Amino acid sequence: MECDASCSMVYCGKSSVEDEIATRLKKDNVLKLPDDTQVSLLLQSEDEAETLLLKDYSSFDLSLFMDSLTARRFGRFLIWSPRLSTTHDVVSHNFSELPLGAVCVTDVQFKGRGRSKNVWESPKGCLMYSFNLEMVDGQVVHLIQYVVGLAVTEAVKSVCDKKGLPYIDVKIKWPNDIYLNGLKVGGFLCTARYRSKKFDVSAGVGLNVDNEQPTTCLNAVLKDLSPTSDVFKREELLGAFFDKFEMLFDLLMRRGFKSLEELYNRTWLHSEQKVVVEDRIDDKVVQNVVTIQGLTSSGYLLAIGDDNQMYELRPDGNSFDFLKGLIRRKL
Repeated sequence: MECDASCSMVYCGKSSVEDEIATRLKKDNVLKLPDDTQVSLLLQSEDEAETLLLKDYSSFDLSLFMDSLTARRFGRFLIWSPRLSTTHDVVSHNFSELPLGAVCVTDVQFKGRGRSKNVWESPKGCLMYSFNLEMVDGQVVHLIQYVVGLAVTEAVKSVCDKKGLPYIDVKIKWPNDIYLNGLKVGGFLCTARYRSKKFDVSAGVGLNVDNEQPTTCLNAVLKDLSPTSDVFKREELLGAFFDKFEMLFDLLMRRGFKSLEELYNRTWLHSEQKVVVEDRIDDKVVQNVVTIQGLTSSGYLLAIGDDNQMYELRPDGNSFDFLKGLIRRKL
């Protein structure tokens, strides 16, 4: 990341508690980036921050986001920057310094992270953010990505309800993509590090709200349905996301993924979908068709074969499309 005005970061909080944290973080100057880039740290109340926010009409509206947020733990401390390499680095490399539930948002991201070390640039019009959380039970850490995906789709539906917008049927493509009308409009990625008997989890989301390239976006589909209706705003979607995530996360912790499984199966694209699995038998590749039924307890695809045998399907790690190049094992 170049060391210029784009390195500026603005801190803001939902209440005086978070504002005090912001003041301390700025004073101590502890926020670091992996490439040791020097950043200019600003409080929302400062004139420089206001100037930066007003410089571009498409900048993230911090006040609108905070007004939209009702979550008690997540999203209440926010870092915004007009341009970052990746929000994930801000969160993951400063895990100990930031309060739990802190979120980093940027308007332009030029080294976004995906599966298999994929990197891409996300332009203006996308909602791009990463946040942190802490988990103790290693048995459920791998399931957090499904909670994040559900929170994204539920947030879109919630905003539609609140604003009286036409229903936008966003879906999850396993394991970490968001689809709309058969086209990808977003994705999410979670990473975890075990430290001091706990898991430090960094979750990142990218959602194309108002940019029709390279596929489509929420507002383009919305305008097709109702040209005169209001539009989705990134700030309102992010507020709704944390409200939904907090509720779904608490359900996962109290009752396990079974409490979310029905909702997840209604939201994803794959129930009863048939996929081809390639098995290697005696140095020969044999193709078999299986039907997806749901998820296994370990978070992989549950499928049934023509022989009525249940299988667990896992990506082989080599295919760009994770519904191709699957390997299976009997259950």
